[in-house]
Amino acid sequence: MDDWTAELAAAREAARRAGTMLRQSIGGANEVYFKGEVNLVTDCDRRAQGMIFDDLHGRFPGHDFLGEENLSRDTGSDFQWIVDPLDGTTNFAHRFPIYSVSIGLRHRDEVVVGVVFDPSRDEEFRAVRGGGAFLNDKPLSVSTVADLGRGLLATGFPYDIRQSRDNIGHFLNFIVRAQAVRRCGSAALDLCYVAAGRFDGFWEMKLNPWDAAAATLVVREAGGLTTDFSGRPIRTTHPEVLASNGLIHASMLDVLALKGDDSHDRT
Repeated sequence: MDDWTAELAAAREAARRAGTMLRQSIGGANEVYFKGEVNLVTDCDRRAQGMIFDDLHGRFPGHDFLGEENLSRDTGSDFQWIVDPLDGTTNFAHRFPIYSVSIGLRHRDEVVVGVVFDPSRDEEFRAVRGGGAFLNDKPLSVSTVADLGRGLLATGFPYDIRQSRDNIGHFLNFIVRAQAVRRCGSAALDLCYVAAGRFDGFWEMKLNPWDAAAATLVVREAGGLTTDFSGRPIRTTHPEVLASNGLIHASMLDVLALKGDDSHDRT
């Protein structure tokens, strides 16, 4: 296993500093802007991203940077920080305390460090490639549920759902086959909850690199499985993400493959 101690420490510190600012700011007089019909950004998103960039660039000036809020640095480096400074902006803007800071480090074609920090619960999910996954200082492990019908799943919906209706069919198919399906509003936390065994599986489409880069590493290092909807492994980022404890993965792939308006019927 490569030594990513310095990078992990930097990501943890940056995530906690930005997360502390977010926790102190939620419910305050934050400016809200619309990037799309339902896609929000707040001044706190931008402030948190600037803080993270300054922290990481100051310690690793040769690394590239990809942030959600139009902040990027692309020099062709083998290293790239992939950052969502506030995953769950709609929740945050409505004072619904489910949101997170997500920081991943890509080395060449693979994410090697991942940190997802939940300021509301002071929960830090982290992983290093080959080094396991942790919640604060406790090792993480995925659940042992082997039957989709006993599984608690999570998903999310893309911002263009009013036009595309994407994922509604999958939602209907899963909700009649799983024990239950939740929609919390932070893909990074949903994935980390799979790693922690709180969810047994997660699927979502039209994700951006910053939504899942860090958290998919946490899932894999906790013993879970991450693929696209065709079952192909995900090592960097992909717009389709299926994550599970591994035991119900094949069943989830079967449900995602269903077609037709009546495919949600139990037949």
